[in-house]
Amino acid sequence: MLPYLKRVSEETRFLLKEPDEIADLTLESEEEFIINNLDKERGCLVLAFLDGEYVGNASFDVAGGSRRNRHRADIGIALYLGYTGMGIGALLFECIMENIEKCGYSQAELTVVSDNSRAIHLYEKFGFKECGRIPNANRYDDGTCSDDIRMVKML
Repeated sequence: MLPYLKRVSEETRFLLKEPDEIADLTLESEEEFIINNLDKERGCLVLAFLDGEYVGNASFDVAGGSRRNRHRADIGIALYLGYTGMGIGALLFECIMENIEKCGYSQAELTVVSDNSRAIHLYEKFGFKECGRIPNANRYDDGTCSDDIRMVKML
């Protein structure tokens, strides 16, 4: 997944880190991340492959560390740019949403960069609504900024 993370962060401004920040990740830390996700009772990591090639992933986990937050699932999803628009993201998202409901969550949440109109459209298709916005949440190396949009769906 390390080459994937580096390439995806180079392809799009919609992820959390710049490409050079991915360099800090190690094979051991990624293995630990995957193993931790395999053992989660109320979380899930789904990897997507097309013709044997890794093309993206989606995940969810409890949104907070206290009992007050245990009803909230926080979602993340990313695809290689060349595989967007093919329905893979929708399939990943559908799989994640099914598992969120199976885990007994009553609320699903995510954050999306305001320029990511394709992702926003997908999330709205699944019934997510904007519930807040953080202006200039992302400041890029070129000095430009974008907002983060927080979206939620009650289950």
